[in-house]
Amino acid sequence: MKTRAAVLHEAPGRWTVEEVTLDEPRYGEVLIEMVAAGLCHSDDHIATGDSRAGHMPFVAGHEGAGIIAGIGPGVRGLEVGDHVLTSFIPACGQCRWCASGQQNLCDLGALIMQGHQLDGTFRMHGADGTDIGTAGLLGTFAEFQVCDQQSVVKIEKDIPLEVACLVSCGVQTGFGSATTAGDVRPGDVVLIAGVGGVGMNAVQGARASGAAHILVADPVEQKQKWALDFGATETFDSIAASTARISDLTNGQGADVVILCTSLVTNDIFGEGYQAVRKAGTLVVTGISADAEAGVIPGLNAMNIVLYQKRIQGALFGMKSPREAMPKLLDMYRAGTLKLDELVTKTYTLDQINEGFDDMRCGRNIRGVISFSKK
Repeated sequence: MKTRAAVLHEAPGRWTVEEVTLDEPRYGEVLIEMVAAGLCHSDDHIATGDSRAGHMPFVAGHEGAGIIAGIGPGVRGLEVGDHVLTSFIPACGQCRWCASGQQNLCDLGALIMQGHQLDGTFRMHGADGTDIGTAGLLGTFAEFQVCDQQSVVKIEKDIPLEVACLVSCGVQTGFGSATTAGDVRPGDVVLIAGVGGVGMNAVQGARASGAAHILVADPVEQKQKWALDFGATETFDSIAASTARISDLTNGQGADVVILCTSLVTNDIFGEGYQAVRKAGTLVVTGISADAEAGVIPGLNAMNIVLYQKRIQGALFGMKSPREAMPKLLDMYRAGTLKLDELVTKTYTLDQINEGFDDMRCGRNIRGVISFSKK
């Protein structure tokens, strides 16, 4: 079939919306009519070249929601008309990580930047027959897409997909960075650096965990204001600017938990975050660095780590299995204890994708969403 998609032909580069050919779903695969796709910084990193796609041309997008429009042979538990969220980490159910309840670490995650499907072939092709890669085995920046059943999570139909799509990446990643990776406890002092579509949900996670003080560091004034609505207690324009207040709140000890959700985690930001953590505290690293980032991280050495017993914790997908976390987060939304509608600052058409990413870089949005029904 023919469909429209936002294609990246080179990096650094801009997205080009064009008609492409999409193959029929093969064994174990489904055809999805995309309804909404979040504009995540991870996708922008591919366009800027900070992250390297394994194949060009490339259709990115991994935070998505849609409706099953077709199924291939061997598909179980899904049927045409089902509402689904996309999961940029598949869940094979058989590897060591899936078997131990850590589906976010499934071994198939090693393929998410390669561009092809699980069998090593491509489902999307250009007008000249060129194979087009897709991000996260998904490529949600397309009106229709084919992916494996292991990459989707079925949800109930009562929640609008333009809102639900955020749970498939930003909400789960940020919320779990506080509740699971950071293990935030009642009364804790928490610092969150960067409050975009991921960091704002770390704020929500810290609030839900009972943190007494939730400090936010972000250079964008409007984001600081939004963070207060989501549960932040104080805001600053940088980690450095927050340290005096943290010292006052903790008698000089430092924050219990620091969560790094900046658009790019540079070595300097990593070092500042580490220094802001108290003895036996936790630094959660959720944002990613550029592939080229290397060198010494200020203030980090073996002596420091040993004597202060600090923990550095990476957080992928919020450290939770998508099939467990996504339905629970949607239940919280139904109960009124998790803000989702407020995260969507602006919706865009597929043709406005470059405008949407420009707005994200300028800090105008918490999360921009492509609405495929919007014309």
